[in-house]
Amino acid sequence: MAEEIETNETDKTSREKPQKAGQSGIREWKGIVIALIAGICAILCVLILSDRLVAYKQSVGGGLTATGSASCDFESDLIVWRGSYTAFDVTAQSAYKKLAKDGETVRQYLLNNGVTEEEMTFGSVSISQRWESEYNDEGYEIGRYLEGYDLYQQITITSNDVDKVDAVSRNVTQLIESNVEFTSYEPEYFYTKLDELKLQLVDEATQNAKERIDIMAEGTGASLGELLNANLGVFQITAQNTSSEYSYGGAFDTSSRFKTASITVKLNYSVQ
Repeated sequence: MAEEIETNETDKTSREKPQKAGQSGIREWKGIVIALIAGICAILCVLILSDRLVAYKQSVGGGLTATGSASCDFESDLIVWRGSYTAFDVTAQSAYKKLAKDGETVRQYLLNNGVTEEEMTFGSVSISQRWESEYNDEGYEIGRYLEGYDLYQQITITSNDVDKVDAVSRNVTQLIESNVEFTSYEPEYFYTKLDELKLQLVDEATQNAKERIDIMAEGTGASLGELLNANLGVFQITAQNTSSEYSYGGAFDTSSRFKTASITVKLNYSVQ
């Protein structure tokens, strides 16, 4: 019986040894595969970093950058002119009647000078109370009483006939002679095709920047690569023959009839 037990244990041991040898071989293959994968990943990382480094050197170390500009003079084709008139009386009703009468005088004056009804816009009437203070001999206020009512109304003229409205805005003597307390404000001038003009200037400024880069590349013997970056500046709309009105956020002049629009475009190209 003892011999049988010993024989069984010997057979069991002989069966276990091949299994351990097979497991050891699998572990070795797994190690080889993992090493291969790690090596491939390292090679790919090196290739990617090398490509990024080359692109960085092309864009930063040897890139070409130029700023192009474009400008254009133009004349406004839309005018906006505002004026206001006031009336005062002891009661709100009487002050309003006076204001309505003055408003009709203003309307007739404009019609007589070629301004159409469609070009006029009368604003809402605003009203305020006017108070008077009473003082004693020592200079102390002893009371206040309502003196009357001030009424105010604004009129806006919007027209494409710039010459007509421009002349009317500068000649309101007739209204003053008619006892109308009229105040004339400076006209504002606009251009209805400004968006089209801006697109034209962007195109011209971009071409100007590209021409400058081409000249730089030819002069240095460099070969241009791809466009890396393009930046559009802010539009400067100023009165003609002035530059002091430029601002960091862009200028938009409305006080001048004749204006100049300008823009800059900055391009950055890689080199090969």
